[in-house]
Amino acid sequence: MSILDSFSLDGKVAIVTGASSGLGVAFAKGLAEAGADVAICARRVEKLEATREAIEAMGHRVIAVNADVAKPEDCERVVEETVANLGGVDVLVNNAGVATAVPATRETPEQFSQVIDVNLNGSYYMAQACGRVMGKSGGGSIVNIGSVLGSTTAHLPQAAYSSSKAAIIGLTRDLAQQWTGRKNIRVNALAPGFFESEMTDQYPEGYLEQMMFRVPAGRKGEAEELVRAAVFLASDASSYVTGALLPVDGGLLVN
Repeated sequence: MSILDSFSLDGKVAIVTGASSGLGVAFAKGLAEAGADVAICARRVEKLEATREAIEAMGHRVIAVNADVAKPEDCERVVEETVANLGGVDVLVNNAGVATAVPATRETPEQFSQVIDVNLNGSYYMAQACGRVMGKSGGGSIVNIGSVLGSTTAHLPQAAYSSSKAAIIGLTRDLAQQWTGRKNIRVNALAPGFFESEMTDQYPEGYLEQMMFRVPAGRKGEAEELVRAAVFLASDASSYVTGALLPVDGGLLVN
């Protein structure tokens, strides 16, 4: 296999959670462009239609599934429908996530729990469901979408979000040590820096621009830059990479 061929996802089946908008859409289209058939899921299934049509136009098989990853039974159903319609699961991109920015003294238990339920528990439930299938079919690759805020702060009151993304690092490492040797399932995480998304639309106006002083590259990231990193971790190009956290942040974490 040539170096370039090792980045191909031809013949692979990928699941992308939280694919209804923003970076989730970019991941789904990028994996398809790299050759994969794709299952996309989100709570807002009606918002998956445009992405489904775009992937079909590339000549790939695609299914759209209504699912809330905070519910284990939904995660199992996504995997079952993927196997039934696309033949298996080779790649999981755990992208679904929510964020809040509430001062810690005012954040309610319900607000905190909602973030943990989606960002951490949802990633675990999806990994569990995919891991059972991947382990029986020769292995696969799980890419958890963390954040630089698992390792630093955003200068915003985000205890729940930062906690959930710090936990993703531990989850990634533990699943990697459990599954890489025994099941041939590699588990890695991306740590995006400042990217525009539906989530960052909630931030104060001008916030991302104000944060550029922390980024040596001096600019926000472009979605395709994150997608390229995801394709690397999903593909055989990263066959000896597991348990890793890959920052895609323009140098923020070294500044």
